[in-house]
Amino acid sequence: MRQPKLIDYTLLTLLALIWASAFFNIKIATYSFGPVTIAFLRVFFGAIPVLLLCYFKKIKIEAFSKDWYWFAMIGLINLVAPFYLIAYGVKLVQSNLAAILMATTPLSATVLSHFFTQNEKFNLIKTLGILIGFSGILFLFSDNLLIHENNFISALLILLGSTCYVIGGVLTLKISKKKNENVTGSILIWAIIILIPLVFYTEKPWQAIPRTDSLISAIYLGIVPTGVAWLLRFKILKNNGLIFQSQVAYLIPIFGVILGYIFLKELITIKVLISLMAVIIGIYFVSKADNKKLF
Repeated sequence: MRQPKLIDYTLLTLLALIWASAFFNIKIATYSFGPVTIAFLRVFFGAIPVLLLCYFKKIKIEAFSKDWYWFAMIGLINLVAPFYLIAYGVKLVQSNLAAILMATTPLSATVLSHFFTQNEKFNLIKTLGILIGFSGILFLFSDNLLIHENNFISALLILLGSTCYVIGGVLTLKISKKKNENVTGSILIWAIIILIPLVFYTEKPWQAIPRTDSLISAIYLGIVPTGVAWLLRFKILKNNGLIFQSQVAYLIPIFGVILGYIFLKELITIKVLISLMAVIIGIYFVSKADNKKLF
């Protein structure tokens, strides 16, 4: 991989900003749409730029090949489930809290990797990072101004959504030899197939008259944070590798808190800031765990 340049850091920051923007847009989308509809609109509009890229690059989509069950399973666990759970949770939880809760994904991935891979075992630094990061989340749950008996379950569902991303990532290792664009396009197709009957029988969104801002946010969620962001991620991975791209995890919760305040005037308490710092520090220790020198 080549040495990162200014343009690479710019693209990394842009990716973090795009993914962070998803949280306040999910909140706005919940004003008019149910969680199943939001999940469906995300995968439907998200599939458009990915499938177009595959078409123009002549990348074969293998959604219905002999490995179809892997694509279907990953589509369910890595897209349908987290998109639904996050949208359901954000309805009652501030979007900035969702950004922090979702930032636990690298920490959860480290825990699962210890048990399901051969070369990603715990060491002292990883353990320290996990303890610091999840301590921040526990501390966040003590903020009774923002997380209380009326939305406690919603916050837990967002955490469950982040875990689904991790499980989906582990399952993706089973088809890791396939092109990223093919895998993403295939799981998006299966996510659409899974969600069509669910949205048809549960929420019937065509019967509603959505607010303009909700409709714009729902379409944005599909095209930009789901579709375009994945393509941007591919470019960063190709040019700079996974370690460089993983640094996006530091920026997402920071941008998520800032954007929630700017667009929704969401409350930022001292406990939110402390939790945010703890999660970022935890991610830092986990990501640097294989290096001999931390500072």
